Amino acid sequence: MWLEAFLYWLPLVPLAIANGFLREAVLARRLSAHRANQLSCLTLVLLFCLYAVAVARWWGVDGPREAGAVGALWLALTVTFEFGFGHWVAGESWEKLLANYNLAAGRLWVLVLLAVGLLPFVVLLAG
Repeated sequence: MWLEAFLYWLPLVPLAIANGFLREAVLARRLSAHRANQLSCLTLVLLFCLYAVAVARWWGVDGPREAGAVGALWLALTVTFEFGFGHWVAGESWEKLLANYNLAAGRLWVLVLLAVGLLPFVVLLAG
């Protein structure tokens, strides 16, 4: 189960990267950086949900307990990738990365992470 769950998580990375390119190439040219980031979070959640519905045809999550375990794994993988890639590859400071979690400042990244944790439930319901 764990290897399969990991393999189904992997496509979330290029989806997120493509969404980031879309944000920079289209949204950031038309909106403030803050609004572009907010809209990008929402489009990423939509892309992730569409992906979860699509993979439900091939991958079955065996009940709510497994969906919860896979969701926790996907959440941990996503946060690990975000901080690892963001800091050591993109060169972002820890402070800047943590700032994305500030809902009070209108940062919506926490909603993306919530969606990642719930995606296996989308797979379960769509399957």
